[in-house]
Amino acid sequence: MVGENTLSNRMLKLWVPLALYAAFLLFPFAWMLIVSLKPDELLLDTRLNPFAIVNPTLANYRRLIFESPFPRWILNTLVVTLGATVISLACSILIGYALGRFRFRGGNTIGVLIFLLYLVPPTLLFIPLSQIVSNFGLYNQYAALILTYPTFLIPFASWLLMGYFRTISRELEDAALVDGATRIQAMWRVVLPLALPGVLSAAIFCFTLGWNEFLYALVFMGSGEMKTVPVGVVSDFIRADVHFWGLLMAAGIAGSVPVAIAYAFLVDNYVSGLTAGATKG
Repeated sequence: MVGENTLSNRMLKLWVPLALYAAFLLFPFAWMLIVSLKPDELLLDTRLNPFAIVNPTLANYRRLIFESPFPRWILNTLVVTLGATVISLACSILIGYALGRFRFRGGNTIGVLIFLLYLVPPTLLFIPLSQIVSNFGLYNQYAALILTYPTFLIPFASWLLMGYFRTISRELEDAALVDGATRIQAMWRVVLPLALPGVLSAAIFCFTLGWNEFLYALVFMGSGEMKTVPVGVVSDFIRADVHFWGLLMAAGIAGSVPVAIAYAFLVDNYVSGLTAGATKG
């Protein structure tokens, strides 16, 4: 009886805080879903329970998909995010491998400096970057964001992969080198497959940050049909003091779907890669 009571108390102490925390995290999404399903004439009706969905409708989603440029914004965001993620991962894997597997003077200092670069506010970088984008004539082109997003994606991804590469046994790589493999072959065929959880966690990090980025997208690609989702939603669904709440909430739900899918399929690798990269080395 005492053991059962102790187990019940432990479960209570564990699940109650987790349930409260989950409710706190999911409340914004639940509220967006409720508002997006309400007719416009009921949104500001104070006589109704704000959490009740009366006469639910998909009109907001229909207008979002068929009567607004939202599908084009999704395409723009997807192209930019995938392009920046691929470039950032390619660079971060090489940087993380070099700093995590090799021992040379100043290696740890370089690793710390790379991480500190991630802490530089984008508001300090977009002014010189805007001059570079202007000089190369890249305004309102995909390349403007694909080439500037790695400036804040590479530092953290490199630091994360550097810590994860250090968790992999060196004996496996040395055995491949003894068998005649080159350094690149040993990295590609031995180290990189073992570091896949870390690579996936870095990929999710880059994808999420690129998908939600606002400032660079507003400055470099924020006009016409080239808007990304964060910029388009704010510029087209908010007119002065008029907020189209139904469209805003529907766009919030629809815009978070790609990121939610990525986390749903890769969450285990993301957690293991992030914790290993953060605690080793």
